[in-house]
Amino acid sequence: MSLSVVILAAGKGTRMRSSLPKVLHKVANKPMVGHVIDAARQLDAENIYIIYGFGGEVLKATLTENTSNDDLIFIEQTEQLGTGHAVDMASPSIKDDEDILVLYGDVPLTKVSTLQKLLDVKPDNGMGLLTVNLANPNGYGRIIRKDNSVVGIIEQKDATPEQLLINEANTGILLANGEDLKRWLGNLSSDNAQGEYYLTDIIAACHNEGKDIATAHPESEVEVEGANNRLQLATLERAFQLRKAEEIMLAGASLRDPSRIDIRGDLVIGQEVQIDINCIFEGEVVLAHGVKVSANCILKDCIIGENTIIKPNSIIEGAVVGDDCSIGPFARLRPGTIMNKDSHVGNFVEMKKTILGEGSKAGHLTYLGDTTIGQKVNIGAGTITCNYDGVNKFHTSIDDGAFVGSNSSLVAPVFIGANATVGAGSVIAKDVEAEELAVARGKQRNISSWKRPTKK
Repeated sequence: MSLSVVILAAGKGTRMRSSLPKVLHKVANKPMVGHVIDAARQLDAENIYIIYGFGGEVLKATLTENTSNDDLIFIEQTEQLGTGHAVDMASPSIKDDEDILVLYGDVPLTKVSTLQKLLDVKPDNGMGLLTVNLANPNGYGRIIRKDNSVVGIIEQKDATPEQLLINEANTGILLANGEDLKRWLGNLSSDNAQGEYYLTDIIAACHNEGKDIATAHPESEVEVEGANNRLQLATLERAFQLRKAEEIMLAGASLRDPSRIDIRGDLVIGQEVQIDINCIFEGEVVLAHGVKVSANCILKDCIIGENTIIKPNSIIEGAVVGDDCSIGPFARLRPGTIMNKDSHVGNFVEMKKTILGEGSKAGHLTYLGDTTIGQKVNIGAGTITCNYDGVNKFHTSIDDGAFVGSNSSLVAPVFIGANATVGAGSVIAKDVEAEELAVARGKQRNISSWKRPTKK
């Protein structure tokens, strides 16, 4: 049977103290509802219904930006009349012969494996319900059982003192056949303390029809926790990051402190990887075998080759780094940069759209933009490739074995030949052929009668 998912995302989130819809607040640099959508897609959901309310245009624009959204169907809930009413908004689109999984846009950490367990336990004649045993279930609806079978759910505000002692709580996540779900939703009543249509009332309806209700449970409470304010949001962020830290440690990484790492995307690692404190990984990052990442580094959408060392406070974005390289400290590699095997950039070196050849190095205080550098080239401290004339960008080529002296400016477009030498302090605006020495300095004058200014 096919599967569709309904995600409730209509809450304003007043306690967030924000003009942004609650579900767009981020965990690991992704909107909470984005995590939920990712889980639905991993379950191969045919359709994903997003029930929205406040900030709908912002929500739709955010979720459809830079991504395929053919599976997303946005449905507006103009009145906030409860969770049952919200799910019922999707009823005209739901097919009788499909299963419907109900998820929540502000509950981002539910594992796909947990949802798969729910799919696996659902009986053919009945529904599946995700429940959790809580030490403190305050605020949650309680699971009512008779002879160990689920017969209903009672909300906190409607519960008796005896029912409030129940520790098995409702997560709100459930799975039902489309035809059954639409029938149960159509029969909901708002005769309760809140005057709302509770989705939880369909559990009693299912039981009263003699259908089975099977339960599944998450591995931990945090999987079913939501965020209603920024404190809870921060708690989810730390839980997510600890989960990611555990995953990469089990994959072979050593973390100096698992509580001080941030993974905001996908991090793929080889064995014997070492990561120091306060490092941030964004987008798609690959760390090959033996990579060492020192403290306070930021890596985004990059590939780092085997045994490369990234020294403290370096930033790498959109770059490909080969094996046995060293970077930093305080280096910046910008998009389009390629460092070949055994190359080196040191402190306060910035590269953009630059290829650094095998065995080449730029040790200090250097900017290399739109540049191709051959093998075993030495770039002296303070060297700049002047690639921009205020309107257009131009390219610099430096051939194998060249030596560029300190504090040189290479005015693109310009070519430095193989084994050529540029004298320190030169401004090079013309090509330098192979083996040549280029010196381009103003004539020095020493004035013996000059007096220093004195303070008046």
